[in-house]
Amino acid sequence: MNIPYKPLLPETKQPIIIIGASGIVKDAHLPAYKMAGFTVFGITNRTIAKAHDLAKEFEIQHVFENVADAVKNAPSNAVYDITVLPDQYIEILEQLPDGAAVLIQKPMGNDLAQSREIVEVCERKKLVAAINFQLRFSPFVSAARYLINKGFVGDLYDFEFKVTVNTPWELFPLIKEHPRLEILFHSVHYIDCIRSFLGNPKSVMAKTAKHPLKKLSSSRSSIILDYGEDKHVVINTNHDHHFGPDHEESYIKWEGTKGAIKTKMGLLMNYPDGLPDIFEYAIEDEKGRYEWKKIELEGSWFPEAFIGTMANLMRFKEGSDSKLLTSVQDVLDTMKVVEACYISSKNPGISFAEL
Repeated sequence: MNIPYKPLLPETKQPIIIIGASGIVKDAHLPAYKMAGFTVFGITNRTIAKAHDLAKEFEIQHVFENVADAVKNAPSNAVYDITVLPDQYIEILEQLPDGAAVLIQKPMGNDLAQSREIVEVCERKKLVAAINFQLRFSPFVSAARYLINKGFVGDLYDFEFKVTVNTPWELFPLIKEHPRLEILFHSVHYIDCIRSFLGNPKSVMAKTAKHPLKKLSSSRSSIILDYGEDKHVVINTNHDHHFGPDHEESYIKWEGTKGAIKTKMGLLMNYPDGLPDIFEYAIEDEKGRYEWKKIELEGSWFPEAFIGTMANLMRFKEGSDSKLLTSVQDVLDTMKVVEACYISSKNPGISFAEL
């Protein structure tokens, strides 16, 4: 079966200005943009030496001293790519030209109140603003979306994310100390991906937990999203499985009335080197039987999915896409689900002792 899964690219050239020079820029943004043939016009960073290093490595023509300098010298059709932490978003957004296109790193704020502030700034300045939720655009999610949208798996009734890995949080020192670690910076991807298939849940139940030997606010979560009595939608993450690779897991599974899809997210295993992804599907044949088939997909979540978010923003800006899929308005609902998870996690469940 021929499954289209690669993103459509923009029809016009729109130079990119990157604000931030963190590891994710080096490992994902810039390699993805190079693959897609996007032009990175310039880069800026608070620690300017990091910007110069990336400019040299990726042949970026301009290094700007600050955001104001970048905006002053930017082409009129520039797309701004904000790659810093949420605390800096509003300050940067306020400096961008009204009506500009901007891709903002996830998550959209540290909490729901900050998310709403970010949306308010974007709407007031009429920014064409999207959030960089790339998992929606990963090859395996795009391939699954095609099969589901074409009706090959029937009505979706079970949707599961399972992650049991040993995540080296020390590679992310800026977020390692965050009081909302696991759901806000990791499971938020899965919440957003689920919403892209099923819309908003009716309610949320969640518990996020610490590890007794680690100084992290949370590293494991269980989340149940209520989409009605005939759907089972769950996220289970454990970033503390440091017992070797034999029983690590990292997958998404979709099950429907006519078929099923399962994909291994190899990136999260043996991180940061990762393992190969695996994409499999089983569709009911004329005799009611199922046979699992594998499809080789080019690319993975990192860096290829980063092409999709930027391409959709550029195509929406030029008019060749009718919908901005990860608009700040849409992602506000993702952040509402995240907030609901934290509220649920703090509230006690039914006490066994009281029964």
